[in-house]
Amino acid sequence: MAQQAAHLDQREVRAEFGVAGTVDALGDGVDAVAVGDEVVGFLPMIGDGAAAEYVIAPAEILAAAPSNVPLADAAALPLAGLTAWQALFELGELTAGQRVLITGAGGAVGAYAVQLAKNAGAYVIATASPRSADRVRAAGADEVLDHTATDVVDAVTQPVDLLLNLAPIEPSQLAAQATLVRSGGTVVNTTVWMQAPSDEARHVRGLNVFVRSDAKQLAGLVEAIDRGELHIDISRRIQLKDLPAFHAEVAAGAVSGKVVVLAHTLPTPLG
Repeated sequence: MAQQAAHLDQREVRAEFGVAGTVDALGDGVDAVAVGDEVVGFLPMIGDGAAAEYVIAPAEILAAAPSNVPLADAAALPLAGLTAWQALFELGELTAGQRVLITGAGGAVGAYAVQLAKNAGAYVIATASPRSADRVRAAGADEVLDHTATDVVDAVTQPVDLLLNLAPIEPSQLAAQATLVRSGGTVVNTTVWMQAPSDEARHVRGLNVFVRSDAKQLAGLVEAIDRGELHIDISRRIQLKDLPAFHAEVAAGAVSGKVVVLAHTLPTPLG
C-alpha cells in the first residue's frame, strides 16, 4: 500500500522537524489536504529533519497553518508547541489554580509553556537569564527568577504542583528543585540525558517528555494562535545557507529563543 503522504514546497520556510509550507503534491489516497493548502506539521524524528527546500510528510501529521501569522513563522510552532502542551497537560496534568515552576523558560519551549500554563489558569513561576527575562515576563509569567544570580530552591517559598524542567542543569540541581513539588505533584523533564526524579514517599511522579506528532493537538494550538491567545515568539530568522554557522552557535550556547530557517527561492526550471 502506498504511504499516504503530501509533498510540501518549503522553498520559503522550514524549521528542523517542525515544518510549514504549501502542499505541492499528494500521495495516493490523500484527501485530508489539497494541493495549495498552507500547512504545518511535526515530522517523525527518524529522518534528516525539515531543513530542506521540499519535504515529504505523512499526511496525518499535518494541520492547517495559522491564518494570522506569516507562514515562515508558523514553522516555529509544531515541535516546541507540542512539547510544551504534552509536558504540561498530558504528563503534568496541569489544571486551573495550580502552581507551576518552569525552569529554563527563556528557550523556545518555555515561551509556549508559559503562555499555555497561564491560559489554563495556573500561577507561573519561571526561571530565565537576564537576556530572556523580559520575553518570559511578556509571555505572562507571574514571577521571573534570574537563575544566574538566585538559588531557585531558596527563591520559591511555596510548594508547586508541577515542576517543568527545560534547562540543561545537573541531576543534583533537578533533584534539589524537585523538593519544591508538593506531595502528590509531578516533575516533568525534557533533558534527555537524565531521568526526572521521583519521590515515592511523597507520591511525587518523575516523568520525561518524548514529544510525538499529534495533528489534533497541533490544530488546537493553531486555533489558539488564530484567536490571539497564543503567540509565536521568533528570536531570529536565518537563511538555509547559514545553517552550519548557526549550528556552531547552538553548540556554543549562544542561541536563545526560537529560530526559523528560511531558504532561497530556487529558479524556475527551464523546459
